[in-house]
Amino acid sequence: MSPENYQTLVSLHIIFMVSWFAGLFYIVRLYIYHTEAQQKDEVEKGILSRQFVEMERKLWWIITTPAMILTLFFGLWMLHIQSERYFFSNEATWMHIKLGFVALLLVYHFICQKQLFALKKGIFKWSSNALRIWNEVATLCLVAIVFLVEMKSTMNWIYGTIGFFGVAIGLMIGIRIYKLLRKRNAQRELKK
Repeated sequence: MSPENYQTLVSLHIIFMVSWFAGLFYIVRLYIYHTEAQQKDEVEKGILSRQFVEMERKLWWIITTPAMILTLFFGLWMLHIQSERYFFSNEATWMHIKLGFVALLLVYHFICQKQLFALKKGIFKWSSNALRIWNEVATLCLVAIVFLVEMKSTMNWIYGTIGFFGVAIGLMIGIRIYKLLRKRNAQRELKK
């Protein structure tokens, strides 16, 4: 395969990967709003729930899942073409680790799908705060995968590991701050 054609595969892989992540990020936001809508009065809750179920269904089956399939398709095609380089060379360690994160992302994807089915049935097992934390798992996978691909064998694994956990801790602190600010705003609204 010519270098130009290979770069086309890389480009398509990246385009669908971005679409997949966009879907994963947004679907969990919809789950959060859907869960919080259950606190509304019955009429509003019913209207919002029907709307969220429809939005979740369209996002999942029209964007997120097809993007996941195409990301994997073009990624596997690239792995096939460059199998010697990605699996059997001295520089292949980063690819093995990246594939581990991709496997984690696939697990994340199918847990989100299970949540989609549960919410459609009116089963709300996760709180909105738990969903906010869950939403950051995809962010951590994205950070890890991008750094692995871009830094490859030049990355110092100690700093990479520290950075990964630094991002995770930063996200958790951000969620806590958001929760506190939201609680304060709700208290101010009640006082008015």
